[in-house]
Amino acid sequence: MANSELTLAVEGMTCASCVARVERALGQVPGVSAASVNLATEQATVTRAASTTDEALRAAVQRAGYAASVVVDDTPPAAPRSDDGWKVALAAALSLPLLLPMFGAPMLPAAAQALLAAPVVFGLGGRFFRAGWKALRAGAGNMDLLVAIGTGAAYGLSLWQWGRGSHLLYFESAAVVITLVLLGKWLEARAKRGTLAALKALRALRPDSATVLKGDRAETVPLARVRVGDRVQVKPGERVPVDGRVLEGASHLDESLLTGESLPVARGPGERVTGGAVNGEGLLVVETTAVGAETTLARIVRLVESAQAKKPAIQQTVDRISAVFVPVVLVIALVTFIGWWLGGAGAEAALINAVSVLVIACPCALGLATPATLMVGTGLAAQRGILVRDAQALEVMRDVKRIAFDKTGTLTMGQPRLVAHEPAHGVGADELLRLAAALQAGSEHPLARAVTRAASGWVLPRASGILAVPGRGLEGEVEGRRLRLGSTRWMGELGVATNTLAARADMQTAAGHSVSWLASADGQLLGLLAFGDQLKPEAAQAIARLHAAGVQTVLLSGDNTHAAQAVGHTLGIADVRAEVLPGDKAKVVASLRDGLGPGERVAMVGDGINDAPALAAADVGIAMSSTDVAMETAGMTLLRGDVGLVVEARELSRAVSARIRQNLFFAFIYNVVGIPLAALGFLSPVWAGGAMALSSVSVIGNALRLKRWRPPPR
Repeated sequence: MANSELTLAVEGMTCASCVARVERALGQVPGVSAASVNLATEQATVTRAASTTDEALRAAVQRAGYAASVVVDDTPPAAPRSDDGWKVALAAALSLPLLLPMFGAPMLPAAAQALLAAPVVFGLGGRFFRAGWKALRAGAGNMDLLVAIGTGAAYGLSLWQWGRGSHLLYFESAAVVITLVLLGKWLEARAKRGTLAALKALRALRPDSATVLKGDRAETVPLARVRVGDRVQVKPGERVPVDGRVLEGASHLDESLLTGESLPVARGPGERVTGGAVNGEGLLVVETTAVGAETTLARIVRLVESAQAKKPAIQQTVDRISAVFVPVVLVIALVTFIGWWLGGAGAEAALINAVSVLVIACPCALGLATPATLMVGTGLAAQRGILVRDAQALEVMRDVKRIAFDKTGTLTMGQPRLVAHEPAHGVGADELLRLAAALQAGSEHPLARAVTRAASGWVLPRASGILAVPGRGLEGEVEGRRLRLGSTRWMGELGVATNTLAARADMQTAAGHSVSWLASADGQLLGLLAFGDQLKPEAAQAIARLHAAGVQTVLLSGDNTHAAQAVGHTLGIADVRAEVLPGDKAKVVASLRDGLGPGERVAMVGDGINDAPALAAADVGIAMSSTDVAMETAGMTLLRGDVGLVVEARELSRAVSARIRQNLFFAFIYNVVGIPLAALGFLSPVWAGGAMALSSVSVIGNALRLKRWRPPPR
């Protein structure tokens, strides 16, 4: 049987070393092929065989020293706890009297110091000792172990000094370090709530109830009771509760929070609506096509969560560093103690300096630097209408130097329109269009719909005896005349002389338009119809902006050479590959890597269905629709058909990557500078504790600054 994915909520993780330990524990469970743990979301994503039970995975996490529970689909993860402010306040109140001698007040008696520090270190800070002990029993280290050893050693040294009658006590160091660590964790949890804001906003789009029509009666029911096929009434101003198809009514819907589209979109009978959109001025009756976890909104939320849980290459490197970080710090602390002791400073000074090393060397910031930024970045992308399925895609998009675009539906509207109709001698232009529209009034072919749209509002005669000729066209009887509408090839086979309009047909073909002919059954030519696909209004500007940024563009199309060359010329795309079969597009995309420099990447933008192999072959696949195929194949999906979002995705990728590099710099610089200073005796445990708390808060704060990012003006 195929492998499946399971998401676990993991409690008790504090740093990157915890992440490595949980991943290692899950990876050792039989049947687990992959395990990825995210410190920022406090979740583990496990790929497992059918024989691997939930209980086996939970037990593995518990043996590693943490608590785990299964995350049920469509249930939002619990926000990071930030209600421990009272603990911080109590720890600060108990620690403050111990610091008063720094401001000239008399020092408290040793007994009073011990009594004030004990509840802070062993009560409020007991979590660090418990978690550190579990880590030690599991043969691993983490931030809790460093804090527990450091503060426990400072408190123990103070007791020993007190027993000797010495006045050099360090109760305040132990208590203040615990207070600062608790403060840092509290601020960190509050900041994490900001990284979850985008997902929270998406979930809030789904109302709790829906108005279901049962016969002539309207009944408001909980959303969980709505079923596929139910008729749902949506009043003006209400959110659409389900995915569905409009049965009655017409209105404008605000889909901005789903797709990033700022303007309301018109919806009428037969058209699809998405759950979460806000209904405008009209009363709608919608037939439900998807509910619950199967709605577009639910899939978007799941994919954003999935992207946040996955790790880009840079985070995998950080995790490998973090796995050996704590053991290395313990060795440095031991070397510090031995060095100062052998240097004649005495056991007391040696121990305090070793404690400072243990306290400042916190790998929290390392574990949060990348995932916190990705959480903000992927949430921001979703708000802009860019759905990131794979965090790797968001990371490498900044390095894209060559982008291949599909033509139809990507750079063009994907809806052919009638661009010209040229009558033969003796036939009126309106007469040509009227007869062609009548002949195709019942057809669903895209070209037929283009003709009937052009003749909308006209009174058309009825056609009868309609017969489709595969690969040729169709014929039927209109007002007593047998008419045939089809390709140039068919007209030649029928012996219809088209030479009188040949020059006009050549002009239309050279412009990239396709040509059909209308003739009577007796061989009389009535005229030609030319069809073209309209360019998207933002396409030319998007291509120009990519060129200005040094990105090469390629037009990759299965259409005829004339049509593809015409679009390429209009948009300024010099490299045009036409008449490429869907199965060959992947090979062309792979060949686009030739000539690129080291680290430079190739992206493919397509509709996500017939372009699926090419999207998968590119370093970054970008789909232009929200179908299941698009979402599952491409690393990114553009929720509205705006090519300009490709430019935004690249700019956002650059912003996210820059913020990740800044965060990793902050995380490393605290340790690169702080550990030597602590080892050399320049940092007391109190200052080391403050720096450690500040490192995590600064990393998350810098990640949250990304929320102010805005795309360059168009």
